[in-house]
Amino acid sequence: MERRGAIEFRATAGNRLEGYAALFNSSSADLGGFTEIIRPGAFTRALAASPDVLALFDHDTRYVLGRTGAGTLHLEEDAKGLRFSIDVAATTTGKDLLLSVGRGDIRGASFAFIAKEDRWMQGNAVMIRELLDVDLLDVTITANPAYPETSVARRALELAGKPLRFVLAQRYIETLEAI
Repeated sequence: MERRGAIEFRATAGNRLEGYAALFNSSSADLGGFTEIIRPGAFTRALAASPDVLALFDHDTRYVLGRTGAGTLHLEEDAKGLRFSIDVAATTTGKDLLLSVGRGDIRGASFAFIAKEDRWMQGNAVMIRELLDVDLLDVTITANPAYPETSVARRALELAGKPLRFVLAQRYIETLEAI
């Protein structure tokens, strides 16, 4: 099993985390003498098989945030990458994670996989591995992703267009609820 990080995800108002667990055509950091690029279509076969994928915190099965088999993790491959949405339970870990993402303390994600098809080539300084087809085991929220281009933001789309006083009051209430 291999684990990689790459994400741009959003914590929406409420208990949902959304974003990308993998971004296509984006280079990873140095993974120990090589970098990695995920190519479009790498998840197509695996997702068509409807696997029971876990959503975890730091690849730790003690901190399950959701799973596809329970309908609390939703995955789809689009033109940008592997998109996910997690309906996070109101557990201590879930509440802490929603707060940390909202504050910007946690800024990334990772994924665990088994490579079914890859391709290696010599780059300028290091080898480059292209992931062409993988079995997906988990998506994970983490503070240390392997793909540095990703970002995390907390967005409350349902508050758009509301007076600033209302938006600040709503965010204050959400923060108190998260504690």
